[in-house]
Amino acid sequence: MATRLRADARRNRAALLDAAREVFAEQGLDASLDEIARRAGVGNATLYRRFPSRRHLIAEVFASHMTSAVRLAEQALEHPDPWAAFVGYLTRVCELQATDRGLAELLVTTAFDDDERLAALRTTAQQRAVDVLARAQRAGRLRSDFTRHDLALLMMANAGVAQHSADPRAWRRQLVLVLGGLATR
Repeated sequence: MATRLRADARRNRAALLDAAREVFAEQGLDASLDEIARRAGVGNATLYRRFPSRRHLIAEVFASHMTSAVRLAEQALEHPDPWAAFVGYLTRVCELQATDRGLAELLVTTAFDDDERLAALRTTAQQRAVDVLARAQRAGRLRSDFTRHDLALLMMANAGVAQHSADPRAWRRQLVLVLGGLATR
């Protein structure tokens, strides 16, 4: 039987998750837990009482992000135009990466695959992404030699451009160029 949290404990947990989303988005997965506690307005002991390790906190914060990635792919699969669906899906995922450094890192690492919930969500998100690209290929709009591994490499490249470019829109230019090379003539 699950225990119910007191009202102040629920508020602290919510404040910690909000602060963690913000700090991980700005600084990445190695962000300071002290900074997260400070922004949440709680002490480190409260953070560790709610989340015994960095991994627990990351899993809780990013499960919703990975669920969103699954939803994006599922929405793309419902779009009537396979190429527009592929472009829209890829653009939105790249945009999420560009605006959330923690998510960008999480999408290109396997370091958290030991967390059952994140691993299951990652597997589902990857399979749906493959479904989106296969659909565009079957429609003759996406190069037939583009694979799921190429998609993973594209995500890595996008994460690097987003993190290291002085231009916050550089990822968009890179994506437009890549999509131009992926489209069939």
